[in-house]
Amino acid sequence: MATFNRRKAKSSAGLFPKASRFGRRASIHAAQRDGVDDDNLAVAQVPRRRGIYLLPNAFTTANLFCGFFAIVMAMNLKFDQASVAIFAAMLLDSVDGRVARLTNTQSEFGAQYDSLSDMLSFGAAPALVVYEWSLRGMGKLGWLAAFVYCAGAALRLARFNTNIAVVDIRYFQGLPSPAAAALVTGFIWLMDDLRFVGTDLTWFAWAITLYAGLTMVTNVPFYSFKEINFRKSVPFIAIFVIVLIFVLISSDPPKVLFGMFVLYGLSGYVIYFWRLFKGKPVSIVDTTEHDLMDHKD
Repeated sequence: MATFNRRKAKSSAGLFPKASRFGRRASIHAAQRDGVDDDNLAVAQVPRRRGIYLLPNAFTTANLFCGFFAIVMAMNLKFDQASVAIFAAMLLDSVDGRVARLTNTQSEFGAQYDSLSDMLSFGAAPALVVYEWSLRGMGKLGWLAAFVYCAGAALRLARFNTNIAVVDIRYFQGLPSPAAAALVTGFIWLMDDLRFVGTDLTWFAWAITLYAGLTMVTNVPFYSFKEINFRKSVPFIAIFVIVLIFVLISSDPPKVLFGMFVLYGLSGYVIYFWRLFKGKPVSIVDTTEHDLMDHKD
């Protein structure tokens, strides 16, 4: 068994930074009275009060609320509102991490809370919405497709959390769960806007749901847009392009958003086969022994 050398504290002040003078003395005397030696006095530290950062976790909570709201709307057969709620959750999910980085309020709690919220908003909620909208009438095939999507989102999020240190940051490993949710619910939103009934499009919904669920767990690389530096100055034309994008989306949100995510949902396979054709490595995971040992340490 590997052993670890304990680092001795230089003074009791280093051991009890938040306690008062009398509180430190009382803790030290209590530790000595209980038979704790000097090397293990760190165990007797006065527990620190731990908290969470409000701003980024407020966005994550709003993301969680949108996912829950989408489920409620689907149960009430208001599928357009359910779809909009999931798109709102996507927007909030893209903001919370950047807010945490910009304000230097990243935390392990925030990362875990974000993953759990994403599982509801982009895993369970889209699966239930598409099942209520179209897949219910297919019987076993319908709920199995919804389950494949939900399981794919869970596996995708778990793999993302465990491989985050060894994946090329320029790409996502598999279709991101927010994009998969947009692909499924964007189709529902568009068809509802065109006055189509879900029961008339069961096989289309079934195919899209399976495609999104399975693509999340593939190794196909999807561009992550993480190289964009929001702190860097940009040319004036960039702001004008952003304005044009907002105008285009607002002109017909269901058609434009679904079209954008269809292109993104296919772009990973284009990148995959292009890299394969050029003889470049198609895997974006660094599996060299040296690097894995560094990350393990």
